Amino acid sequence: MLSGNRLHLQHGPINLVIKAVGSTAGVQRAYALATQRMEGMLQGLVDNLSLLRSPLCIADNAKINDATSRRMISTVRQFRDCFVTPMAAVAGAVADEVLAAMKNADGLDSVFVNNGGDIALHLEPGQKMRVGIVPCLSTATADASVDISAEDGVCGIATSGWDGHSMSLGIADAVTVLAKNAAIADVAATLIANEVDCDAECIDRRRALDIDPDSDLGERLVTVGVGALHKQAIDGALDRGVGFARSLIEECELYGVFISLQGRSRSLGWSYGNKGVDS
Repeated sequence: MLSGNRLHLQHGPINLVIKAVGSTAGVQRAYALATQRMEGMLQGLVDNLSLLRSPLCIADNAKINDATSRRMISTVRQFRDCFVTPMAAVAGAVADEVLAAMKNADGLDSVFVNNGGDIALHLEPGQKMRVGIVPCLSTATADASVDISAEDGVCGIATSGWDGHSMSLGIADAVTVLAKNAAIADVAATLIANEVDCDAECIDRRRALDIDPDSDLGERLVTVGVGALHKQAIDGALDRGVGFARSLIEECELYGVFISLQGRSRSLGWSYGNKGVDS
């Protein structure tokens, strides 16, 4: 247990910080269900790893017993027009699965499952939650926040960027997505961050497989360093990200996107003025 009655669960790369609010019995039951759900979760992903690292040429009738793997595959199928593998949804899908188990407990007002910054959340009617937005992953400071209510329908939040724990094809410092679940938010944040890009000599890129021989990105060049960019380059990169994000908002029912690059940012989709974003 962590301070604030938060539960910390870790198994290999899965690292969850969980907070449930409600009756004492309800919270205890929810934490027990989360712990039970973690049993065998990592092994289920490992058993399907070769398939989960494959591009979207996955057969629709692929027989997979693992629920988390199925969630990952069904999520990325919504992004068929992009190069993406189910691994883009792994952190969000794990958070969604644990949250789904916890919701079987009675007496809960709110729950969040934070898997390395990809968050699944549940709010009972009338409940609200304030969530920090980090515009630069290297500093990891929440310089803005958004108030989410149960009626908004947001059940997933994810952030991606070139300096995060996963590799990116783009140069965004951070892309935060609000969506109907964490798996969708996870994939959308990854894809939008890939599109925030420009050509500049100060950008350092390497082949993904040179950094991680098992990477699902293979020969693709990923960003390992970004120097100071001119304002025109920053605005151009942000414009690329915004254009792509707009298409995903329409196709995948995203609620909001926040894009940040070297002190400049764009937000779209979410009615920020009405929903209480502070910066």
